Amino acid sequence: MSGLIVPHKGFVPRVARSAFIAPNATLVGDVEIGENASIWFGVILRGDGPGIRVGENSNLQDGTVVHVAARGLMTVVGRNVTVGHMVLLHACEIQDGAFVGMHSTVLDGAVVETEAMVAAGAVVTPRKVVRRGELWAGNPAKKLRDLTEKDYEGFRRIAAGYVTLARSYDTPQQKAAE
Repeated sequence: MSGLIVPHKGFVPRVARSAFIAPNATLVGDVEIGENASIWFGVILRGDGPGIRVGENSNLQDGTVVHVAARGLMTVVGRNVTVGHMVLLHACEIQDGAFVGMHSTVLDGAVVETEAMVAAGAVVTPRKVVRRGELWAGNPAKKLRDLTEKDYEGFRRIAAGYVTLARSYDTPQQKAAE
């Protein structure tokens, strides 16, 4: 396992053997990373309250910060999710197959449903729900349009591409998984 792994209050981050953790990523406390997930350079997952879960085949790209809320809200990232560069996820839920664009923010209690998209730079305010099949953009984020099959194909292609890219890095956990 690579990256900085920091125990907190008896919790030690758990990482699947096939996951990629960049050498300068930081995982703190109650964090769980699924099979073939990738946590890229400069990403911070701080599970020092309720936990953080990242599902299989999901990617959290460079500079992303994931945190929880002290009042009991964890952060959950489902399976096959793409989270772009420099995203802030705070005590929210990103469901399977969703796409969160670069430099966007998803705040406390917000939900990005399965196969929904948050555009680059958008701010999803607390307790908002980005419904399945919708693209939300702006600050505060609002529905921009419905997604198309071409959008979904792009989501699947990007998520699969990050699984492949992660395997190209020669890290200790990659060697152990082989």
